[in-house]
Formats: sequence, C-alpha cells, structure tokens
Amino acid sequence: MTDKIVVYCTCPTAEDAQRLASALVEQRLAACVNIVSGVLSVYRWQGAVENSPELMLIIKTRREHFPALRAALERLHPYELPEIIALPVVDGSPGYLDWLDKETDLSHAE
Repeated sequence: MTDKIVVYCTCPTAEDAQRLASALVEQRLAACVNIVSGVLSVYRWQGAVENSPELMLIIKTRREHFPALRAALERLHPYELPEIIALPVVDGSPGYLDWLDKETDLSHAE
C-alpha cells in the first residue's frame, strides 16, 4: 500500500472541469488531473431519478493532501453536493510515484 490516492469528482461542464483541475494542480494538491468527457450519471437526487451528462475528474495525489483537496473542491465546485471519492493506490510504477511526490510537495508551492 502506498500513501497515494486517486480521487473521483464529476463536473457539469468542460469549463468547470478545467477550472477545478487547474486550481488543484497549481496549488500542488494534485500532481495530475485527467478530465474524461462522455460520462452519463444516473442518480437519485431530491426524490427523483436524474440522468446528467458530466465530465469525470481523475485526480492523483497524496493521502495527506485529501482534506485540503476536498475543501478546495467543495469551495470551488458549482454543485451543492459534489461527488468527492478517494480510493487508495495499492502500488504503482516507482518512477511515477516519485514524480507524484515531487509535484505535490507543498514546500515548492508558488
């Protein structure tokens, strides 16, 4: 098991996805954010079943950054209740995991 996590978060528009991804990477709360289009979410909200086209953010970061990352998403996200789910990274390429550490080192934050 590593100290790395992948966080999923859906967004309503490409503009929102780009804005959130850029903010997280600029603040070094994430090393990389993939923006995946073409997601169709089916969910129950306020008593009704909804179908919404969305974009998925796949956020790579360290476990220790999750509280700040979650707070940033909650502050910047347009949804009343954004999906923010963290999954552990069990293992990975040593070079990639080292790069992730370097890019999320807050002592180098601008």
